[in-house]
Amino acid sequence: MNEDAFNMSIRKFLKTVGVKSQHEIERAVAHARTGGKVQGSESFPASMTLRVPALGLEVQFDGRIELE
Repeated sequence: MNEDAFNMSIRKFLKTVGVKSQHEIERAVAHARTGGKVQGSESFPASMTLRVPALGLEVQFDGRIELE
């Protein structure tokens, strides 16, 4: 196994997940604000599940998205 290639592929995957996740959250908040569903001071519980079926890995991460 090439440790450098392994680490780089993990970092690339996590960067993609981070950037795309942020974009989707920002889009959902903008849509909710436009529709009057949020005022801009709320916070929301959020979770993300990481799955790698071939490795039998499933881990959930919980947190909050705060608008202020």
